[in-house]
Amino acid sequence: MTLAAVSDAGPLIHLAEVDSLELLGVFDKLLVPETVYREVDAGGVPDALADLSYELVRAAEEQPVTDTLDDGERAAIAVAVREETVLLTDDSAAREAASDLSVEVRGSIGVVVLGYGRGRLDRDEAVARMRSLHRETSLFVTEAVVERGIQMLDEQ
Repeated sequence: MTLAAVSDAGPLIHLAEVDSLELLGVFDKLLVPETVYREVDAGGVPDALADLSYELVRAAEEQPVTDTLDDGERAAIAVAVREETVLLTDDSAAREAASDLSVEVRGSIGVVVLGYGRGRLDRDEAVARMRSLHRETSLFVTEAVVERGIQMLDEQ
């Protein structure tokens, strides 16, 4: 089974902030909507993105309409629906909108858990990266979410 995902800007930015973009390599197919790439590019594309295998894609003109999401989030959700992939987002409104459309969602913490599950990280490194996401990045994530991520490591 091919593991495919489409990312909005959040995980690309947050994982780069803790030198963990390589974890997106756990996906056999990684899609980045052009709109999302432009958003990330506005802040400076992380160097590590060049080391990843990903495909730039266009979102459909017809995208889920909600005032609470930005263009990149709407594009990522539209691609996730069209391609039947996992959506990578750290935004709670995007997570909710995607879930309403029956799209599986993972955030940056979930990518670390998946990296551990696929043997890319040992447990201690996975825990350290989750704690770094909480303490050292622009990602707003509660301690409870980090603790749940650590619990997920132990359940694998």
